[in-house]
Amino acid sequence: MKVLVIGGGGREHAIVWKLSQSPNVSKIFCAPGNEGIAQLAQCVNINPGDIDTLLSFAIQEKIDLTVVGPEVPLVLGITDKFTENGMKIFGPNKKGAMLEGSKKYAKKFMEKYQIPTARYSTYNQAEDAINGLSQFAFPLVIKADGLAAGKGVIICENIDDAKKAIEDILKNKKFGDSGNEIIIEEYLKGTEASLMCLVDNKKIIPLESAKDYKKALDNDKGLNTGGMGSISPNKILNEELMNKIKTEILDRILIGLHEEKIYYKGILYVGLMITSDDVKVLEFNVRFGDPETEVLLPRLESDLFNIFLKTIDGTISEEDLKWTDKVCICTVLTSGGYPEFYEKGNAIYGLDSLDKDILVFHAGTRKTDKIVTNGGRVLTVGTLAGNFNEGRNKVYKNIDKIHFENMAYRKDIGKEQRN
Repeated sequence: MKVLVIGGGGREHAIVWKLSQSPNVSKIFCAPGNEGIAQLAQCVNINPGDIDTLLSFAIQEKIDLTVVGPEVPLVLGITDKFTENGMKIFGPNKKGAMLEGSKKYAKKFMEKYQIPTARYSTYNQAEDAINGLSQFAFPLVIKADGLAAGKGVIICENIDDAKKAIEDILKNKKFGDSGNEIIIEEYLKGTEASLMCLVDNKKIIPLESAKDYKKALDNDKGLNTGGMGSISPNKILNEELMNKIKTEILDRILIGLHEEKIYYKGILYVGLMITSDDVKVLEFNVRFGDPETEVLLPRLESDLFNIFLKTIDGTISEEDLKWTDKVCICTVLTSGGYPEFYEKGNAIYGLDSLDKDILVFHAGTRKTDKIVTNGGRVLTVGTLAGNFNEGRNKVYKNIDKIHFENMAYRKDIGKEQRN
């Protein structure tokens, strides 16, 4: 069977790596891929947003399954286009992708189907938004409505921060058209958790739990990023809490998808905040999280290709998912200055000197005469281990062997875990 994976980050490298272990997969293409992916798949230089060219390629190559990594093609309607042309594709349709494509749409969906979430208001005029601040206590959260690569969420400690965020987004167009509207939201205090679920149009099945570290700097300081590291499992999500999440959140999501007639065959990522007395939804993503995928897939013992096919066919069950009891931890190496301004083209050294049980998933890399940096997030370095302490030590010992100019990373991933 031939598979096309769309995307070129660490998440897609992990997906390609896992698919390459399936005896049912004979050939993998990746568009556009990266230098790490190129060691496992044939990379094709097609932009993930160029749906017509991707479709032509898939038809020409007789692709049996297409897997969409990033959110942009989904929001542009790639699933609708492929399905109309009889091609199997893993990912929700355009309407389903709006759960990530518009935070306002997601909030209204949650409100309508009584899914617990933070109190909010929406605005498209800076003056109205500034006046609306009086409805909320500080700190508060301001979000760009549209896609902003994980960087469109700003926590504001005071009125000056809030006014600046409003003007940056609505007036100065910091996030372009994605910031034509904003959401002002109450700040929820608690512990974040990531829960990715398989949705096959009939049921919603949680995968193993994970935790994402979004802030750029140690101790959760600095700007929001696409993710600086991840661990799995996330031990805060115990059986009692998972039962509550299932009845109060997941079951209601499924009802909402049916009521809204949304075709959803793919991953639904539910970003959660666990407060002292409740669980609330922070956000939805309509694809695998990054870097959570890089800690989930190493723990998955089942055939990922079969899981994708069964989800599309509507026959997936919990019994299809087998997991190792080992933990997984990863840290993201970034170009200094990320998530704002950073250099590209710095040579990467030391990748051939790492321990055999270290997993390296490439994100922003490309090959010249050597492997060089080509993005903000460059590499994800991870491992499976008996416990988090052992895993942390292994990961950071091996990170010490890797070098590129202005390399930056968090040194506290998984530190709070007591094995």
